[in-house]
Amino acid sequence: MNEQTGNRTPLRVVVADDQAAVREPLAAVLALSEDIDVVAAAANGAEVLAAVAEGPVDVVLMDLRMPVMDGTEATRRLTEEYPDVAVVVLTTFADDDSILAALSAGARGYLTKNAGRQDILRAIVAAAAGQSVLDREVQNRLLATVRPGPQEPAQPLPADITPREREVLTLIGRGLPNRAIAEKLFISEATVKTHINNLFAKAGIRDRADAVRRAIAAGLA
Repeated sequence: MNEQTGNRTPLRVVVADDQAAVREPLAAVLALSEDIDVVAAAANGAEVLAAVAEGPVDVVLMDLRMPVMDGTEATRRLTEEYPDVAVVVLTTFADDDSILAALSAGARGYLTKNAGRQDILRAIVAAAAGQSVLDREVQNRLLATVRPGPQEPAQPLPADITPREREVLTLIGRGLPNRAIAEKLFISEATVKTHINNLFAKAGIRDRADAVRRAIAAGLA
């Protein structure tokens, strides 16, 4: 995967959407960023797999509802065959089934098409760095699906979680990205990442979506 920080080597991105009226302008807009090199545009999941097989790709910006092979299946195939390629879903659909299916298939990010250009760019960069970014609407849907009921007790975190790590988890549970967490806690993004890595290791958290669930289960969000 590209070292996109430091030397600013552009991330190699495939844009996938079955509608040319969406795919082509989106690819053109992303290509304006010095951090992005749009290496292919695909109309379905099969074309995504073909593009990834042809050359190095860092991130796929993936629509879900596409012919031939949909985005969820393509994400699953990419996760199995090309684990270093990150998938960020960009779709109109924010229903529970679509969100959970995509995240379960291995997507690192999930945005709706209400997302702005900067939101999409941040999600691509975060995904390439191994982080997860979820649209606020998607965060809210996840909160609704996993929030404990009134009779369900909160699930405690491991005893060795530090107060700062607990703060970070709380803010992740509220849907804040790393930059916003850093600003909120008056620390650097690098320090936030260190706290997240330590937190994930201690608590056995798999990814950011799992962190949201754990924050809710612990009564922090």
